[in-house]
Amino acid sequence: MAINKNGQLRIIAGQWRGRKIKFIDQDGLRPTPDRVRETLFSWLQSDVPNAVCLDLFAGSGALGFEAASRGARRVTLVDSSNQACKMIKENIMHLQSESINVVTSEALRYLTDIHTRYDVVFLDPPYKLNVLSRVFSYLEQKNCLSEHAKIYFEHDVKQAVPELPDNWHVLKNKTAGQVSYYLIDRTEP
Repeated sequence: MAINKNGQLRIIAGQWRGRKIKFIDQDGLRPTPDRVRETLFSWLQSDVPNAVCLDLFAGSGALGFEAASRGARRVTLVDSSNQACKMIKENIMHLQSESINVVTSEALRYLTDIHTRYDVVFLDPPYKLNVLSRVFSYLEQKNCLSEHAKIYFEHDVKQAVPELPDNWHVLKNKTAGQVSYYLIDRTEP
């Protein structure tokens, strides 16, 4: 997805390639940069088709929309902002997607009541929240990850890398500007 200064993203590939979605200008909302998204979906090219995906801290929904465009079976976008979720719902209607649903909820609250097993999880929280370690624990404890789930997360390069559960292994990682990003492979404990 290419980012437009007018609050729009262009979907990079898949069934909606070239289509634009809108996002709100909100403090802490920073859509994942183009080159990071391209690298991420290159890493995940064989994992996304037919996957059940979770985009926690969805914000613009960029990662979830890109996954759906590339053939994910079902994508759940979760964000605590009513305005961000309203915009995501408008984009879902605009694209006439039946594979994406949006949930307005705090991330940790959503994870406490989860009943779905996800194949791919995207985690890009506002950096100031510093919640990745807790989210990792919730994902593992709530048994909501498939056996070989892939977990993607971003964090500020100035922050320490959060501790991973023992059964999570870094497959790939890179840095782009102020963002460090990782792709994790999970195995059953």
